[in-house]
Amino acid sequence: MARIISFDSRLAEGRHRPSHQGQIVRHFTPNWFATTMGTGILSIGLAQIPSQPLLFLVGQALWLFNILIFSLCCALYLTRWMFYPHEAAKIFQHPVASMFFGCIPMGLATIINGFLIYGPSHLGGHLTTLIAISLWWFDVALSVVCGLVVPFMMFTRQSHTIETMTAVWLLPIVACEVASVSGGLLLPHIDVSTAELAVMTVSCVLWACSVPLAMSILVILFLRLVLHKLPHVGMAATSWLALGPIGTGALSLFVMSQNAPEVLAANGLGSMATAIAGASFLGGLLLWGYGTWWLAIALMITLRYLKDGIPYNIGWWGYTFPLGVYAVATARLAAIVPLAPLGWMASILVGALALVWIIVALRTLSGIADRSLFVAPCIANDREITASQMDNFSK
Repeated sequence: MARIISFDSRLAEGRHRPSHQGQIVRHFTPNWFATTMGTGILSIGLAQIPSQPLLFLVGQALWLFNILIFSLCCALYLTRWMFYPHEAAKIFQHPVASMFFGCIPMGLATIINGFLIYGPSHLGGHLTTLIAISLWWFDVALSVVCGLVVPFMMFTRQSHTIETMTAVWLLPIVACEVASVSGGLLLPHIDVSTAELAVMTVSCVLWACSVPLAMSILVILFLRLVLHKLPHVGMAATSWLALGPIGTGALSLFVMSQNAPEVLAANGLGSMATAIAGASFLGGLLLWGYGTWWLAIALMITLRYLKDGIPYNIGWWGYTFPLGVYAVATARLAAIVPLAPLGWMASILVGALALVWIIVALRTLSGIADRSLFVAPCIANDREITASQMDNFSK
């Protein structure tokens, strides 16, 4: 009995003692790259309102800040693999933490898109395109690896059930379609027609490797919600993740409907241009419409969670990117279809995204200050992880 009391007293003391030096690196996991996704999509979203040049400048500042965040996250995570390789490798066994590998290429994609928006005025068109396309091919490789390796780990090493399943299953899958959007945006900036065709073709394949599979996962997610109801409140933010692949898939098709015809015509495939542009637009419109249902459901679920209170954890960044990419898809649709309500809706969604980003960013800074957010679930059995830290990670 004395030994139990002694351990409990040490644990209680640990709740009020800051983590010792080195814990940040040891417990740094890929879920931190969600901060780059949320910040990056806000920087892109702010550029979608041309009537407000001040917002463009704010978006540019956020893009530069996002490059800094992404670089810092890469440095910390690579350092963890250098100094704690055995513990870092445990992530492949974890059924939740491993899903966040997809956040790395998705975070990089927002930086690539930012180069196309903000880069030319500072670096010139040629250098910007060279940097963007080089980073894009690297992003494609990362996305494909995530889309193959993580599901393979799910099939062979991890333990999953329908009851414990959440929308985080989407994260490694969606990375490919996010890269597909970036590829479509690159097309007008590439001078060589054959290179354009290669990027367009790869982008279409990336879309095909992601969207159909993501839609299949959403079917399973719907079944899981019907049979087992809402996930634990710590996973409340996952209710928004379903909007991610829908918005991204729609955005990719909208971009292709605008940029692919010129590429096809330049490569002797002009007879297909009109059909592909029309099919892409229709597909994007249908996906966007589907997204309105998930947007409404996500709002309803969030209101339901708010009744009991939602504890903060790093997973709150899951509120940002799905909302942001759907906002950008809405803005792109508004640019294609001359309906004023679409533009109003895009502005409202971007405004909501900015508000959510501010709230989540402030809570994150608080968690960074007291180091309560730095906890790696794959080594959660280690005694030095305090109970208060565990409460701050979405299980």
